[in-house]
Amino acid sequence: MSFLSAALSRVRPSPTVAITAQAAAMRAEGRDVIALSAGEPDFDTPLHVREAAKAAIDRGETRYTAPDGLPALKEAIREKLARENGLSYAMDEVIASTGGKQVIFNALLATLNPGDEVLIPAPYWVSYPDMARLCGGEAVILPTRAEDGFRLRPETLAAALTPRTKWLILNSPGNPSGAGYTAADCAALAAVLERAPHVWVMSDEMYEHIAYAPFRFVAFAAAAPALKDRTLTVNGVSKAYAMTGWRIGYGAGPRALIGAMRTVQTQSTTNPSSVSQWAAIAALTGPQTHLAESVAAFRRRRDAVVAALSATPGLSCPTPEGAFYVLPSCEGALGRRAPSGARLDDDAAFCAELLAAEGVATVPGSAFGHPGAFRISYAACDSVLQEACARIGRFCAALT
Repeated sequence: MSFLSAALSRVRPSPTVAITAQAAAMRAEGRDVIALSAGEPDFDTPLHVREAAKAAIDRGETRYTAPDGLPALKEAIREKLARENGLSYAMDEVIASTGGKQVIFNALLATLNPGDEVLIPAPYWVSYPDMARLCGGEAVILPTRAEDGFRLRPETLAAALTPRTKWLILNSPGNPSGAGYTAADCAALAAVLERAPHVWVMSDEMYEHIAYAPFRFVAFAAAAPALKDRTLTVNGVSKAYAMTGWRIGYGAGPRALIGAMRTVQTQSTTNPSSVSQWAAIAALTGPQTHLAESVAAFRRRRDAVVAALSATPGLSCPTPEGAFYVLPSCEGALGRRAPSGARLDDDAAFCAELLAAEGVATVPGSAFGHPGAFRISYAACDSVLQEACARIGRFCAALT
């Protein structure tokens, strides 16, 4: 349609949102569907966080706040980064936004000019490339290998750098692969970037607390202190505190960058929800005991899903180091025919036929820049995951 902007032609709707909506529509029609496509914890928001939100409402904390967040929230973020990550930031080096996605979008919109390149290791979160394109940049996809744990190798990074490179986006632990970058991994990438002073690092650490020993999470800016003045740390309360719908993310970085992001935010959403901000303060400063409990549950689920899928003919499933996703390969099932008679030519066909035949909603790996695979979120109860894996096994056994 001619009245739409040229920028819109560079992006596509989120595949995960589309598949989750399709699963919901099938359920509404009476189909028995297990949706393992959405990336959100199935736990309740902790009680003390919910109580803090109710108390904020009762106090009348329902009006505009500072555009970049309540001072009390920014102070809680500063204290969290110092306490857990060994990072020191001033108040004007922190911003609170409506989810981590807005933090990323603010940064890209504030810094990208036409032709600027954003380096994105694949598999990647579906929104990174489209946000870069929507903000006028060029998404440059960098390959990784399963045998390397889906981590970007320094030589791959070095070969991709050009004078037009503006950002490198890292996600650890990662969505969709669960890849985790160790301190040594970060240092090796930083050694390359120290020779490219025009390149900034966006470190998406949203899954920081969902990490499985022996892997140990480290913030990129802490592992690479020489690059702290050109690193944007992105985090939030959505995943660790089961607060996806509250929509609070935050960023910490150099004063000039955060100031530019604040300017963007003042002309878009302005402040995040005032009530959600008070809830986030309680999440960051209150009891943290639920974190170990949720990680233990996620690890148990991860191990069960990896074992079940690895035993399924046609599939192979690497063991992730964090987050709550697995990214099994379905290469061994491609080229065969589903019970419907349809030929499984690619991962999209595999996922479509799995949904149609067995009512299990997953996301094709091609949506994440990794064709020949599919993503499962194991943020679901054990019995649901057991049934889902049984259905996947039945589907694969029926291929001819």
